[in-house]
Amino acid sequence: QVQLVESGGGLVQAGGSLRLSCAASGRTFSSYNMGWFRQAPGKERAFVASISWSGGSTIYARSVKGRFTISRDNAKNTVYLQMNSLKPEDTAVYYCAADSRYRGNVGTADFGSWGRGTQVTISS
Repeated sequence: QVQLVESGGGLVQAGGSLRLSCAASGRTFSSYNMGWFRQAPGKERAFVASISWSGGSTIYARSVKGRFTISRDNAKNTVYLQMNSLKPEDTAVYYCAADSRYRGNVGTADFGSWGRGTQVTISS
């Protein structure tokens, strides 16, 4: 079982930046794909970005491509989400997630483990 703890959320003005972190423990972090999702008030949880277990492949939602960057440091068991050019519509609770499958294909990841989330609020 993996434990995930997000941090780095906060309140920033539109156009600003934030970097979210997700610290993982409980299993071999470097062998599992990781992802970020978000849930805005009144909306369903939505995919934001994912990164392969090796760090060599990334996938982004169309709404964040070019503004957000997902990365990982396997030595620190941590995955990051660098968010630039933030917009009010990026306001949401951001969740870190881990693939259930060992060294699976990031494109078909089955995210079965979740953190508790961190709030990101963008003011206009």
